[in-house]
Amino acid sequence: MRKTLLAFAACLALAAPTLAQEQAPPPAGANGGAPAVQPDAQPVPQAVTQAPTNPPMTGPQILISTSMGNITLQLDSVRAPKSVANVLRYVKEKHYDNTAFYRVAKGFVIQMGSFDANGKGRGIHPGGVPLEANNGLSNLRGTVALGRADEPDSATAEFYINLADNTPLDHKADDPGNTTGYAVFGQVTSGMDVVDAIGQVPTGDNGPMPGQAPVTPIIVKKVSLLK
Repeated sequence: MRKTLLAFAACLALAAPTLAQEQAPPPAGANGGAPAVQPDAQPVPQAVTQAPTNPPMTGPQILISTSMGNITLQLDSVRAPKSVANVLRYVKEKHYDNTAFYRVAKGFVIQMGSFDANGKGRGIHPGGVPLEANNGLSNLRGTVALGRADEPDSATAEFYINLADNTPLDHKADDPGNTTGYAVFGQVTSGMDVVDAIGQVPTGDNGPMPGQAPVTPIIVKKVSLLK
């Protein structure tokens, strides 16, 4: 499992967006100040960039009760049926109860699944979930997606919540099948303030993700099906 998680961490690190280079200032006018404007010049309409959004999600809801507060997820069993069924199986088996948010990558993701507060892993079902990244859902802020290793169909119980719009984690446009990206299967509908608070806690090396383990463990007390 450690190998799978480290591979996932490496994939996410490579996929994380890079900082944009600083843009050069606009050319100055003859007087060294703002560029000169022609008296009869008309303002040029600026294109309106619409923020990316996901379509409404349909399916059951789950409640993640943590030591820092509650988080409610709306799952999408229409667009990600296999991913949702996989997570619900682990929920019904109480796999997530008394585990921890073991990874905090500030400004990127928080992650939970199969490790407790001491970094001890628990057993997972053999085999992986067929990748459903090509389902029309994007890794936008507040969405939840399955973690996986290098192989497309390798996801198990691990999932992460996006702290920002992480579209580099989406299915690639030039991939005709389902071999790239990470499958979004739900959305935070309540408790995003808790998610953000977890995303700001101090981190250290005491966990499966060196440098990204909360210094004070964030306990997942229970994950339960709401409806």
